[in-house]
Amino acid sequence: MTAPAASNPLAATLDVPAPSKPNVWRKLKKNPSVVIGAAIVLLMIFIGLIAPLIATSDPSAINPAARNRMPMAESSYRLDDGTRKTMVHYMGTDTLGRDVYSRVIYGAQVSIFIGVAVSIISVTIGLIIGMLAGYFRWLDNIIMRIMDGLMAIPAILLAIALVSLSRAGIMTVIIAIVVPEVPRVVRLVRSVVLSVREEPYVEAAITVGTPTLQLLVRHILPNTIAPLLVQGTFICASAILVEAILSFLGIGIPPQIPTWGNIMAEGRQVFRLFPHNILYPGIFLAVTVLAVNMLGDGLRDTLDPKMEKRG
Repeated sequence: MTAPAASNPLAATLDVPAPSKPNVWRKLKKNPSVVIGAAIVLLMIFIGLIAPLIATSDPSAINPAARNRMPMAESSYRLDDGTRKTMVHYMGTDTLGRDVYSRVIYGAQVSIFIGVAVSIISVTIGLIIGMLAGYFRWLDNIIMRIMDGLMAIPAILLAIALVSLSRAGIMTVIIAIVVPEVPRVVRLVRSVVLSVREEPYVEAAITVGTPTLQLLVRHILPNTIAPLLVQGTFICASAILVEAILSFLGIGIPPQIPTWGNIMAEGRQVFRLFPHNILYPGIFLAVTVLAVNMLGDGLRDTLDPKMEKRG
């Protein structure tokens, strides 16, 4: 007669019950921060995707005759066939006569893309380095001293320095924001790995000779998913803000590419007379960052057992 599974300590430690997905989804649906934040983020992504369909004009089209028009003002322009057409500027025009509404809509594409790209790249690189640092003790001191050195420099100053050393562009800005964000992910993953590595089921897997790669992927990696999801949302919000700061300072995305930071940077000189140049992109930027942070807070409250117990 075989002994029950509960009497076999090795089997009991290797089989770790995972939380059921329906329960997690049910908790996420009941969290207002997750619902509202996700809805706004998805709306902004949708707006960016359909920008060519809902924009009223080319975001780079210059019309000196319609410069600095107030919101809801109309302007006329001549088509190639000689006919004249009237267009309503829902958010006014800037100092070059470009439609602010179209630029804000197209700016959502670049700003959100940079936020998502920085989040994915930072989490991926930080996950790999953090797992190596947490699992291999001989690598820990080397890696963490490098990470501590990077974290000693303020993120925005490090990003400005990296952008200044190379040519302005989207990839340059992404790399400049990723570098200061990676150490934060590494420290998070390392702390999780150090904690999970001492669990009985991990020690049992090591005892039975489980290969290192299989051990990391099967037993340690799943424990990092929840905190990385939360950290990834905060990195996305931070990246959107840092990109806007770099563009506002004139060292980020080139001016010909519309981003929320670029639009505000070009409108700051006439802010007192024409505040709409900064007001509307600022609203989109603030709402997007707030929604991403709300989503991150909701995910943390739902996925973090400590926060759940406090609630």
